[in-house]
Amino acid sequence: MGQQEKVATSLAGAVSEGISASLAPVDAELERRYPGDPGTRQPVHTVYVPGERFAADTIRTWGDKALEMLDEHAPDAASFAAVLGLGDDLAEAVYTRVRTKLEREPVEDLRVDFEDGYKGADEDQDAARAARLIAEAYGNGTAAPYMGIRMKCMEEAVRDRGIRTLDIFLSGLMEAGGLPDGLVLTLPKVTYPEQVTAMVRLLEEFEKARGIERGRIGFEIQIETSQSILATDGTAAVARMIQAAEGRATGLHYGTFDYSACLHVSAAYQASDHPAADHAKAVMQVAAAGTGVRVSDGSTNVLPVGTTEQVHDAWRLHYGLTRRALARAYYQGWDMHPGHIPTRYAAVFAFYREGFGAAAKRLAAYAGHHEGGGVADEPATAKALAGYLLRGLDCGALDAGEVTRLTGLTLARLQGFAGPRRGDLTGSGK
Repeated sequence: MGQQEKVATSLAGAVSEGISASLAPVDAELERRYPGDPGTRQPVHTVYVPGERFAADTIRTWGDKALEMLDEHAPDAASFAAVLGLGDDLAEAVYTRVRTKLEREPVEDLRVDFEDGYKGADEDQDAARAARLIAEAYGNGTAAPYMGIRMKCMEEAVRDRGIRTLDIFLSGLMEAGGLPDGLVLTLPKVTYPEQVTAMVRLLEEFEKARGIERGRIGFEIQIETSQSILATDGTAAVARMIQAAEGRATGLHYGTFDYSACLHVSAAYQASDHPAADHAKAVMQVAAAGTGVRVSDGSTNVLPVGTTEQVHDAWRLHYGLTRRALARAYYQGWDMHPGHIPTRYAAVFAFYREGFGAAAKRLAAYAGHHEGGGVADEPATAKALAGYLLRGLDCGALDAGEVTRLTGLTLARLQGFAGPRRGDLTGSGK
């Protein structure tokens, strides 16, 4: 040990105390507005099914149809890898995991649609049936991890219908035994923060009527209009929408086609990689950062149907868009057809498996306080590395054993690096 330094100070303790007192309101505001990510599992996709078509076997049917498409158009790892451009080192692992996922947990998040996709003749009956079937699915173990409905929006023409459908659906769940943990609601076509406030008041009244703890029911905000990104006063309306939700907002979902049409983008160019889409999602991402609200990409309307060549073309497009979104930290998106989910999972699994070795090495080096990872990482990057590995575990791209082996970390320590409140890891299929 060298010579002990003489430590001198000039400020009285009262100075620090006074500054802390003056910043106490700011500290409280930061905690309220920016609580951080909830640490729960985020599904990699959301599947939308029209309310009149939703049935008890919908999830299994989607999985079976996806498997049939693989059998017909890519019956082995080599053929699937050739379509998507996967390297030999990933081909077998990705293909095997995709098939396993489709067999065990084909859908991670399902929304029964009572908005644009709904063409039913009796919405009351369809909403009541959706509640019964979802309650039964959670009861018998066939549910997706997350399920719920997309109601109609808060615009005047459909407002009353949307409110009634939501009431019927939530009441049906309560009559069947209560609200499931995986319940998710989606409010579409939000233009003004006041519409979000109206949704909050609606849910408060339902909770009060049913004796439910205040704040129990959250909802996603769907961004489908230019006014939700840039308000008339030049501010980012989406940021005010998050605050208007009073802690109930769980996600921001980008609506590819409504938003594109709002900006008069020609139909042939309406896609999630259009510059207008990139701008909207970038604003959403910045507005949501630190708030605990997740951002979801939209969908492609190019369906994998027709000849094998047509299916392969659609698969390559969907795979590329999904990989592009993941690189931009949009970890969730929409899927509109059973044929989309093989490439959804292929893109997600390839994304995590490609970067697994490097991420594990860097985190192990950071945890061991040495430079073996080749990068001088900081706490924020260590948090990102741990979060990356945990997302890979959540969806089934990675296995707990291999993550522990390469990082030298238990799951508890891994979760510690990612931050508090990490939810239960359900892995690749319950």
